[in-house]
Amino acid sequence: MARLSGWGRTTSSLCDDERVSATDAAAALASAGARGLLVRGSGCSYGDAALNTGGTALTLAPEDPTVHPHGVVVAGAGTSFETLLRTTLPTGWTLPVLPGTRHLTLGGAIAADVHGKNHLQDGSIAAWLDEVVLLDGAGRRWVTRPGDPEFAATVGGMGLTGMILGATLRLLPAEGTQLEVSNQRLPDLDQVMAALDVAARRSRYAVAWVDAFARGRGVVSEARWTGSPCRRSYAPAQHLVAPPVPLSVVTPLTARAFNAAWWRLPGHERTSVTTLTSFFHPLDGVRQWNRLYGPRGFLQYQFVVPDGAAHLVGDALGELTAAGGAPFLGVLKRFGDASEGLLSFPRPGWSLAVDLPPTPGLGAVLDGLDTRVAAAGGAVYLAKDARLSAELFEDMYPRVKEWRDVQTRLDPEGLFRSDLDRRLGLVRRA
Repeated sequence: MARLSGWGRTTSSLCDDERVSATDAAAALASAGARGLLVRGSGCSYGDAALNTGGTALTLAPEDPTVHPHGVVVAGAGTSFETLLRTTLPTGWTLPVLPGTRHLTLGGAIAADVHGKNHLQDGSIAAWLDEVVLLDGAGRRWVTRPGDPEFAATVGGMGLTGMILGATLRLLPAEGTQLEVSNQRLPDLDQVMAALDVAARRSRYAVAWVDAFARGRGVVSEARWTGSPCRRSYAPAQHLVAPPVPLSVVTPLTARAFNAAWWRLPGHERTSVTTLTSFFHPLDGVRQWNRLYGPRGFLQYQFVVPDGAAHLVGDALGELTAAGGAPFLGVLKRFGDASEGLLSFPRPGWSLAVDLPPTPGLGAVLDGLDTRVAAAGGAVYLAKDARLSAELFEDMYPRVKEWRDVQTRLDPEGLFRSDLDRRLGLVRRA
């Protein structure tokens, strides 16, 4: 048994931590105990989605991906995005969806139906999948495709429909070696949101970083490929390593100072050329950066609301700071059409994500925000969550009954389990 935790380090559990190859997957099913099993991926989810207390947490060994000339990659579920980029970029193709870290696995990305800075134009990863190979709870192998109920339950299904073994993913042309990033520094949230809406429609990649301590002022960044298309490669910089610290270095005082310094950076008022890593994965430059929050860890609160409830973005920033919280550099994105995933998080509107060290009274503020997000037709992201209630989950994900019907058929004995599942009552139990 090993003690595992989510990336936020606020939750941990003792699990039977095992590593298997895809060819041994069926044997792993047969050896699962009463607490079931879950495929963990690389542990990039922030809360309890990749934990299975008292049960098995499997890690699938990576496999070498294969890129086809027409812009498709076939890869095993245990393959990291870093490996995929190293393989695809030299052939002139890039991944269509790039979340905030290159360390996640393809299987984990499918289970969470991840999104990037281009959701308004390109959707989540589900929109780019041709096939997902699944081993269900009865040991049956499925090749699921868009339009299949098994596909709709698996993308965004948090690993509870079965063991994702691999997938076929369509790629985007890598139109250069670097990214030309245009920045706008804006004094308040209304102007940030207006500028981000324009930027996300004009450019494929667009995002805003907002300062919760100063009326949501922020920086809107949009990016386009540039540079010679003949010299594509992927060589991310070597990591600095964050040391373990006895107390969180993120406090209301330091968060306020960092946000102010970030907003004033000279580069945030001009166009510059940068690397793929710097734009898409800036935090990967410091390995184990989550340790800077100390042994108590941190929560990431990410929600999406429709356009008619956009005011909740400002409400959230204001209430979190008023309650003495330390929201660290919020990330704002514009979302487009919803995925076909029955439990997928993205839906049209606005998404805000903030990192929060635990402080007295924070839970009550987040509970209140959950209620209003649910009432507005929004949702909290399950891959980031560590505290949502089962009742509000049902309101936020109204297709969960359809999902349970498919999940029960794929896993009739309830073999696939997780702490997230137990907390939210995801899986129907006999």
